[in-house]
Amino acid sequence: MSSSFSIVAAIILVTICVLGNSNAQLSSTFYTTTCPNVTSVVRGVVEQAQQNDIRIGAKLIRVHFHDCFVNGCDGSIMLDNADGIESEKDAAPNQSTDGYDVVDDIKTALENVCPGVVSCADILAIASQILVSANGGPTWEVQLGRRDSRTANRAGTTAIPSPFENLEQIAKKFSDVGLDSTDLVALSGAHTFGRARCATFVHRLYNFSGTGNPDPTIDTTYLETLRQICPNGGNGGTLADLDQSTRDGFDNNYFANLQNKRGLLQTDQELFSTSGDTVAIVNRFANSQSDFFDSFGQSMINMGNIRPLTGSDGEIRSDCKRVN
Repeated sequence: MSSSFSIVAAIILVTICVLGNSNAQLSSTFYTTTCPNVTSVVRGVVEQAQQNDIRIGAKLIRVHFHDCFVNGCDGSIMLDNADGIESEKDAAPNQSTDGYDVVDDIKTALENVCPGVVSCADILAIASQILVSANGGPTWEVQLGRRDSRTANRAGTTAIPSPFENLEQIAKKFSDVGLDSTDLVALSGAHTFGRARCATFVHRLYNFSGTGNPDPTIDTTYLETLRQICPNGGNGGTLADLDQSTRDGFDNNYFANLQNKRGLLQTDQELFSTSGDTVAIVNRFANSQSDFFDSFGQSMINMGNIRPLTGSDGEIRSDCKRVN
């Protein structure tokens, strides 16, 4: 009996180690001794970058998000095409991602002071936190210690949520990586700043789901505003504000927009206009910015914990665009 119990206990222990290993080694103090100035170095680069491009915060948090949904937060999205590597950047969901030049600038600055120490995957996590806070949003303790992948997974980019999907499909993609409805609503709140191309929402303005009519969940005044920005058959690359009330500030106005049928993307508005548990969360965040901020920080930590490479897995790239 005791022998059988020992075997079962050993199996459970091994299982816990395997399942828990990916998150166990991340820590907010990971670089305290090896690169103590990592945050200040990143801040110096991104604050300068934001003076040149007010949208850099939205751009980099999007890259971080897209990276984590494909094979986990491993920096694979940043790899360029090379022998044996089909870049994820060329996949449809990532063709409009941007900000990689700023990541390169951060990496160069870090290599000058802490060569071979800070991963590209961690750079995305640190930069996202700094830029959210710099635009009026919350701060949180970024968990660090990720390592960089040696491979990319272009085919795996189908796991990235699409602006053309419905709430059920989006929720499934979040659930597949261990994120729940609160994470879904909180992380969608990153659309409180940044822009989206007409191509991502024009289907809502003229011929929604083949009806020949606009999406009925769009406020009629807002619909006319969007039609002026994105005429039928016009330039799909034209940009519109994700949050028309405070376009560059990180706040909870995004959720009030949803309550007023002024969500830009289908995936935004469905959080409120489709019956389900997301409606109450939208209302909660619309009523309390501090509640949203607290949840956003925790959800960023949760997202950052998706299958990171740690320990001796992967590598620390010296150039984020290519493997060592």
